[in-house]
Amino acid sequence: MSSAIAGPEIERLIQLLARLPGLGPRSARRAALHLIKKRETLMEPLTTALQTAIARITVCEVCGNIDTQNPCTVCSDPRRDRSLIVVVADVADLWALERAHAVNGLYHVLGATLSPLDGIGPQDLNIDTLAARARAPDVKEVVLALNATVDGQTTAHYITDMLGDADVRVTGLAHGVPVGGELDYLDEGTLSAAMRQRTPF
Repeated sequence: MSSAIAGPEIERLIQLLARLPGLGPRSARRAALHLIKKRETLMEPLTTALQTAIARITVCEVCGNIDTQNPCTVCSDPRRDRSLIVVVADVADLWALERAHAVNGLYHVLGATLSPLDGIGPQDLNIDTLAARARAPDVKEVVLALNATVDGQTTAHYITDMLGDADVRVTGLAHGVPVGGELDYLDEGTLSAAMRQRTPF
């Protein structure tokens, strides 16, 4: 059993930082030490930002995004193409698409993907509101931007069936060779998907 290297408050800070994705116990110690050394310029502003976020963060009632306003910044933006809804499993996926400037439409966050092994069924996802949104007269296309995993593809098929009677085009993301990728380093599944979804050059 390892002995404590600092007081209980600092040990608690290290333990909480270690719970963050990408940070293990050693990285958490380094991060805690950095925060402590930079108390005035980093730790205090971070503490204030966290307290403000805790008080104001909410889930968008329209799309399921996380923001400090409801409806969220994306749903409230009048410049967005309201004929396009991009369906993602998680807010992290929405943020990734926004970072890439890949979408000018609206989003719909499911909260997860269908996973019978984990006990996640349709009732656990934000699917009912998607069905209502997709049937709105101004919506022309629903893009299923879900991971190329078994659970992601199962969810995509479920949504496609659910929207079968809606007057909306349902599309999915292309899968295949990444930009800058070399064929020799790609797995067989990626290469097969790239060949099936080839496009005119």
